[in-house]
Amino acid sequence: MSRDLPVDFSKFQIPDIEGRTIRWIVVGILIFILGFSSFFTVNPEEVGVILRFGKYTRTANPGMNFKLPLGIEEVTKVPVERQLKLEFGFRTEAQRDRSKYSTRAYQQESLMLTGDLNASEVEWIVQYRIADPYKFLFKVRSATLTFRDMNEALMREVVGDRSVNEVLTVGRVEIAATVSGKLQELCDQYETGIKVDQVVLQDVNPPDSVKPAFNEVNEAQQEREKLINQARSEYNQVIPKARGTASRTIEEAKGYAIERVNQARGEAHKFSAIFKEYSKAPDVTRQRIYLETMSEILPKVGRKLITDEKTTGILPLFQFTKEEAKKEGNEK
Repeated sequence: MSRDLPVDFSKFQIPDIEGRTIRWIVVGILIFILGFSSFFTVNPEEVGVILRFGKYTRTANPGMNFKLPLGIEEVTKVPVERQLKLEFGFRTEAQRDRSKYSTRAYQQESLMLTGDLNASEVEWIVQYRIADPYKFLFKVRSATLTFRDMNEALMREVVGDRSVNEVLTVGRVEIAATVSGKLQELCDQYETGIKVDQVVLQDVNPPDSVKPAFNEVNEAQQEREKLINQARSEYNQVIPKARGTASRTIEEAKGYAIERVNQARGEAHKFSAIFKEYSKAPDVTRQRIYLETMSEILPKVGRKLITDEKTTGILPLFQFTKEEAKKEGNEK
């Protein structure tokens, strides 16, 4: 009959499988955390500004980059290649096929006083880029908010130097260019790290409360311009014609004067020439002038009868007929 021997279970150890698994899981989690917090990706239009314990150390370029894990180094991504914009006096809620704007009024931004003490609502857009991410993040506190305040201040200054007609009509391009130049100078002075691309006046209108009166003034001005243009048109039609007529009359008078002077000079030269010939042979010249004159006169006389002045009693010999006598009487 067998006898059970005592068994020493202390020689046998059960493997601690659960403890090893937990340790590996913890190690894996730590490795994942270290890896996740050590590598980061910067998009093509951005740069990464790396801070070590809150102090700037370097700037990371686009792509995969490494940093110290566990919060030792932190990354702030700045879109340096993207064009940003700020809207004043309105807000765009959606940009699809057609832009949708907010119905809320932003008169605290858009309502301004012009140089001739008139009110106007100016809506504009500022497009800009972040040229220096270090200055943008660390030189000015709340750089975007400061930039917005600078825009409002400069726009009010420029609008306040011009009349309401300039602001609403012909001066809009000049205002935008002036604000853009002054804004860039102020950004450089404050070291905001912002480069201004352009300032665009979106819309400029009088306030709703004064629109009826303003429209009446515009209508009156347009009527005045219409009357002025009509008067100028009449002036351009009448005055040039009168000037042309006057010039033509003057030229005709000048031509007539030249003709008369030349004719008189010709007659004078002719008379001088005749007188010169007459002085050489008075009798011959007198006889020639007499004959030339008679040759011009006699053809116009008609029937001619030449008799001796001493002859008498020859009237019956003329043989006048009634028709001839009547003709002779008419001619006399």
